[in-house]
Amino acid sequence: MPLSRPRRATATVPLLVAALALTACGSGDAGSGDGGGSSADGKPEGDITFQTWNLRANFKDYFEGLVKDFEKQYPGVKVTWRDQPAEHYADKLSADAAGGTLPDVVNVSPDLSHPLAKAGVLMNLDKEKAAARFKGDYTPEAWQGNTLPGLGGSYSFPWYLNTGPLFYNKALFREAGLDPEKPPKSYDELFAAADRMARQSGGRTATLAGTPAIEDFGRYGVRLMNDDATKFTYNEPKGVELLTKYKELYDHGGLDPQALTNTPEKSGQKFLEQKVAMNPGSAHDLDTFKKNAPTLYRNLGITEAPNNTGRPNMYVMGLAVSRQSRHKAAAIAFAHFVTDRKNQETFGHKVAVFPSTKGSLDDPYWTKDDGTDEGRVRVASAKMLKGAVNYTPVVMSEEMKTVLRNEVAKALQGKKTPRQALDDAAAQSDKLLRQS
Repeated sequence: MPLSRPRRATATVPLLVAALALTACGSGDAGSGDGGGSSADGKPEGDITFQTWNLRANFKDYFEGLVKDFEKQYPGVKVTWRDQPAEHYADKLSADAAGGTLPDVVNVSPDLSHPLAKAGVLMNLDKEKAAARFKGDYTPEAWQGNTLPGLGGSYSFPWYLNTGPLFYNKALFREAGLDPEKPPKSYDELFAAADRMARQSGGRTATLAGTPAIEDFGRYGVRLMNDDATKFTYNEPKGVELLTKYKELYDHGGLDPQALTNTPEKSGQKFLEQKVAMNPGSAHDLDTFKKNAPTLYRNLGITEAPNNTGRPNMYVMGLAVSRQSRHKAAAIAFAHFVTDRKNQETFGHKVAVFPSTKGSLDDPYWTKDDGTDEGRVRVASAKMLKGAVNYTPVVMSEEMKTVLRNEVAKALQGKKTPRQALDDAAAQSDKLLRQS
């Protein structure tokens, strides 16, 4: 997928499931059966297709070299590489799956793989011995990140991981009487620091520029869904508690006055102008700070987003294998080849992403600060990935996230109580989930 700040896109589930119900493509349980094609535990051979998500423009030579290396190792296999643009990628997957033309190996995130797996067109790697034998090559967190609730297994080989540091302004911390070397680690510490900063600045300096998203509820320790992902539960008392604290933060000036309408770009600009004290970012932001806000750059701190669980948030990417593939052994071999330790580490050196293979993040490249801005952020981010989880439920569509965002805004404005806002958000999202 695009390698900038992670984004999510959800496939058109009703269309996909309905179409497959009328064909033989998705018959049977999503994790059982062969689904047509050759045996998965046979000799890798035949022609297969490999599809990536908006990567050709920047990594054409890398992927063409990868394909050549694989074909040299497996002379009986011919790989055709395709790359699809970011726009409408989910719809393209849905149409291909319904038409029986899904690529043999396809680049997906968990939210994209869920409707495909639910429709029965992706291989359950945990139930296919030829694929499950590679499970130990990846970190448990990465394998778990591609495991789909209610479907009994993982449906993608873990590929690259991503996370982002939280930047903070040490000068603003200092002015508020806070220790600039001890940024808040828990939400209680965050709210206490934000309250102090608002009071000390006379309301001129907020700590945060955005409203809480689903990841915040997860990091706070809220149970987001039931075990089989059929009902949202973020309206439980702990979720109400978090939103109540954000309401207090908003009322007292700890949250930026424009937080309800701030985009990530606007939030970044507020941080650049030193109007808010903390904001998520990436290595690319450091160059901007250096050029446009040298004072901020000299006082820049890097930490991880506060959490009450001891487990930071991460974004995961994977390679799924089609159950419709005519050459499953070749598809499994190629998906594992692309995501093996050597190739993941090589890719991680080319772009600011992180390998999901066991032991990779212990390499000095991800543990030793080399003195560059990129190295500083890379090392800080890599530390966060150990024990990290993907908090965003894989069944949560963009529409459901918008519902939550709108109801949170009503609570912060005082139009609804935090409990009513979250009850309404969960009810609307449950209805959308049933329609899928």
